[in-house]
Amino acid sequence: MTKTLISFGHGYSAAALAKLLIPQGWRVIGTTRKPEKFESLREAGVDPVLWPDTDMTPCLDQASHILISAGPDAEGDPVLRLYRDQIAARADRFDWIGYLSTTGVYGDHQGGWVDEDTPLTPSTKRGQMRVAAEAEWGAIPGLPLHIFRLAGIYGPGRGPFAKVRNGTARRIIKENQVFSRIHVEDIAQVLAASIQAPNPGAIYNLCDDDPAPPEDVIALAAELLDLPVPPAIPFETAEMTPMARSFYAESKRVRNDRIKAELGIHLKYASYRDGLAAMLAGKT
Repeated sequence: MTKTLISFGHGYSAAALAKLLIPQGWRVIGTTRKPEKFESLREAGVDPVLWPDTDMTPCLDQASHILISAGPDAEGDPVLRLYRDQIAARADRFDWIGYLSTTGVYGDHQGGWVDEDTPLTPSTKRGQMRVAAEAEWGAIPGLPLHIFRLAGIYGPGRGPFAKVRNGTARRIIKENQVFSRIHVEDIAQVLAASIQAPNPGAIYNLCDDDPAPPEDVIALAAELLDLPVPPAIPFETAEMTPMARSFYAESKRVRNDRIKAELGIHLKYASYRDGLAAMLAGKT
């Protein structure tokens, strides 16, 4: 029987998963707010749906799996706001539900290590909304929910090369600032592995093995492009938007042991060094 995945907020990570599933005979229904995206979604084999303008109840009746990429807002999770009752009523019909969260739920650890059992102490509003959304989904009885806490995402079309090439990249230096990252192809392989081996209630950190200061990533990108490394700018004096500055409010290293032990994951890009080199070579 054809398996059907509803992808709420079908974006960068969901598209990478669809690229793995569709050749295996899956039907993927992807929601978007923009009708102009329909053509590109269809070209990728995805059935596009305009949402939240479309009633998703018929799709929920057909779905065996659900992936939620749509982020929460001040009013909570947008999917549950519209379809909590319908999803709860069908809880035992779904084989797997995946919620894409963020490692921002752990808050600031001043460069220290966190894992899936670390208490959730977000210091940003975005992180706080993610904690609330995780709890909202987890409160539905009988739902085969899996939570994936994603580190900083990069991959084709999303990385430092464009900014280095056009001269807008900046190496902002903040003492003891470190981030974890994950290549989009590794996100996709983790989600696919979880779908193959469901473990309702499981929580997974998705990150590589090499957390690093952001300025190191910019420097490597410049070196790979054989361009000058952008000068260092102290965080305290850097001109930044409030959104950009908020990313520096938290520093931590994220452990990924669980995806390896439980899902048998071997990262394609265990370090940003591997990922950037592959991107530049056109291998990803």
